[in-house]
Amino acid sequence: MIAPTPKALEVLFQDAIQRDIVTARRAALLHILWNERFLTRAQLIARIEYQLGQNCFGISAWEDAFYRDMRTIKQAFLAAGLILKYSRDKRRSGYYIYGQEALAPEFMNMIKASAAEADQRQIDIYRKLSPAKRFQQGCAISDTARDVVAFRIRHKNPSLTIQEATRLALQRAYVK
Repeated sequence: MIAPTPKALEVLFQDAIQRDIVTARRAALLHILWNERFLTRAQLIARIEYQLGQNCFGISAWEDAFYRDMRTIKQAFLAAGLILKYSRDKRRSGYYIYGQEALAPEFMNMIKASAAEADQRQIDIYRKLSPAKRFQQGCAISDTARDVVAFRIRHKNPSLTIQEATRLALQRAYVK
């Protein structure tokens, strides 16, 4: 029997993500942990709920759902020859891939490219802002980017509600 192509499997996987919340959660967890390290359970849950909606882990047994998902994610990493661990170090706590840097090389390259484009005057102004104001600006930039993508999605599919378009925009950003 001939094995299906990776493209065919990807189509089936994307369909499963849209139909099944457990698959969507696990795909989002895998994607986040593939790119970033040292994220705690609370941080991961907050990111996943932002993408997929509040209570996507359930209401009463959410901890069990999270740990079942993480067991599956650990198996997926192990199948790729990687080990997912948890650090309890106060300076760097959370889940990480053993032997990997804090950010995936692709993320580091994006950050370096963005930094090269920065204007020193803007950086100086930004440094004078309080941490709360910097955080607020970062959130505003992310929200604006998400809204632009949602607007484009809705423009192509007018039958979608704003909430559906926003959900699709978040999926495109976090579930690859």
